[in-house]
Amino acid sequence: MVKSVLRGVGEEKPGPGVAWRDRFPQEDQLQRQVTALYTLLANLYGSDKLVMKAGKLDALKLMRSKVLTERVLALQRLVYEDPTLDKVPQEAELLAVLSEIEDEIADLIARKTVEEKIEQKIAERMQTRHEEYVKDIKLQVLKEVAGPDNPNTLKKYAELEKLEQVTLSRSALEKLRPSSLEQVVGQDRAIRVLLSKLVSPYPQHVIVYGPPGVGKTTVARLVLEEAKKIGYTPFTQNAPFIEVDGTTLRWDPREVTNPLLGSVHDPIYQGARRDLAESAIPEPKPGLVTDAHGGILFIDEIGDMDPILMNKLLKVLEDKRVKFDSAYYDPDDPGVPKYIKKLFEEGAPADFILVAATTRDPAEISPALRSRCAEVFFEPLTKKAVEQIVCDAAQRLDAQLAPEVPGLISDYSIEGRKAVGMLADAYGLALYEQYTSRPQAAVRIGKEHLLEVIRTSRLIPFTKTKSKAQGEIGKIYGLGVHGFVGSIIEIEAVSFPAEKGKGKLRFNETAGSMAKDSVFNAASVVRLLTGLDLADYDLHVNVVGGGKIDGPSAGTAITLAIISCLLQRPIRQDIAVTGEVSIQGKVKEVGGIFEKIYGAKQAGIKEVFIPQDNENEIPSDLAEIKVHPVATVKELMDQVLITH
Repeated sequence: MVKSVLRGVGEEKPGPGVAWRDRFPQEDQLQRQVTALYTLLANLYGSDKLVMKAGKLDALKLMRSKVLTERVLALQRLVYEDPTLDKVPQEAELLAVLSEIEDEIADLIARKTVEEKIEQKIAERMQTRHEEYVKDIKLQVLKEVAGPDNPNTLKKYAELEKLEQVTLSRSALEKLRPSSLEQVVGQDRAIRVLLSKLVSPYPQHVIVYGPPGVGKTTVARLVLEEAKKIGYTPFTQNAPFIEVDGTTLRWDPREVTNPLLGSVHDPIYQGARRDLAESAIPEPKPGLVTDAHGGILFIDEIGDMDPILMNKLLKVLEDKRVKFDSAYYDPDDPGVPKYIKKLFEEGAPADFILVAATTRDPAEISPALRSRCAEVFFEPLTKKAVEQIVCDAAQRLDAQLAPEVPGLISDYSIEGRKAVGMLADAYGLALYEQYTSRPQAAVRIGKEHLLEVIRTSRLIPFTKTKSKAQGEIGKIYGLGVHGFVGSIIEIEAVSFPAEKGKGKLRFNETAGSMAKDSVFNAASVVRLLTGLDLADYDLHVNVVGGGKIDGPSAGTAITLAIISCLLQRPIRQDIAVTGEVSIQGKVKEVGGIFEKIYGAKQAGIKEVFIPQDNENEIPSDLAEIKVHPVATVKELMDQVLITH
């Protein structure tokens, strides 16, 4: 379009050989054409800029010349921006030169139009971005001035604060919990050993074994407080005690979340900080092992923890650091904050002492963990210890106890936590009864309150079997152990004469295959010691209650029960027996001696007979019970069978 406008002046082409003045009798048409081109340039650049441009290109004088060819030369310099052009076009070349100038000016105008459109769009975009930026700045300023809260969030915060003021059983449990090692009952040996492991310049990782409710967690916490008081230990006054339940810890194969060891919040996952997510920077989140740095990490029920997570925990115990990794981490990214760079390159510190508690047998715990830890065994609570716990708890409640209450609670619980819970329930009943009649009087917990708790909670006595003075034929007490708690196994046998060689032996299968093997071993020993052939008798051996016996330790007791019923000689009912029996009549070594003796004490047994090979395992501070090591069944017969 521009070219057509420019060429609108003098479009008639002269023929060859025609003189200039003869060909263009109207010379002013070329002048107007050149003037029009200058006008276009002035509109394109602006008059002032065109003059400045002409000055730089040494075309100002030529542009003001009255000679047409010189004005055309000035046009050439302006259009091509070349001050070195000095050849004045000939009159015959003017049309061709002006045509080239028209083409160039047309291109300049076209480029200028496109550039203006682009610049307009850029300006619009910049204006939009500027407005968004200003809006963000305003929001940031408002947050800095007013904070992230608003009336709605402040209302919710006030509601939470109000909820914090309401407490129920938590305050009672805290009040009844021991606040010093001296208040812990029945664990003197375990406390002393744990102190030797932790209150040291070189504290050790520890696995604590024991039944539930005997104070493992409480003692570990109090031992740390004791260690803080000693100057030579590495624990500072701010050393943390981090407690977690191993049953709740699971390994996440995606490694998105790991509360124990820590995890990396990659920018594509929910939970990453907004500023880091927008810049595609992953953020490591340290876990409980880092929270426990410089203190104790207490993991309850360590035997139930995920095996893969256990292996990773063992690595942390060795390195004393937790390593983080992410495919999104770029160490060369200048936008990575220093703390994130440090966590990825050096890891998070995790120098802590592990105290792991479990109710499982040591054989069920990872050998790799056991090799790195010292082992401490908490003892089952005796009746006397449970009674003492109840009395101490009553003092903290400022309550009076009827004389029968501590003993009755000890019949129904061997756990300190459960015993205290029963006392708290009875306390609630007594308090409610007295509030209306005597609100100022001290609360007195009577036997009737405790019995109501027992009935409503459907509790049963922990030890049903009780020893007695008179003997019985074919009945004996064996000893078992489960979960660090010993118990009494009541075994009985009856025999009837049968046709020679056609007698039958019956045994309740629910007791387990090991107990069944013990019965067959006993048959050989009976014949060896009495000369009687069991094939001549119908014999029935029963484990009362159908309890399963996992090991061979009931063999000796089963043998004596069979001998008693065959010889019709009573067995003392104030004794208990444990030990594997060999077919030669020897009493062989078994496990769990300490716990079995405890179980016998709970049942009121006066004497316990154990294998001679277990003699070194007899506790040194026994009271109210005698323990006799024996080597053979024959030796036992002389001591437990009553002679008519």
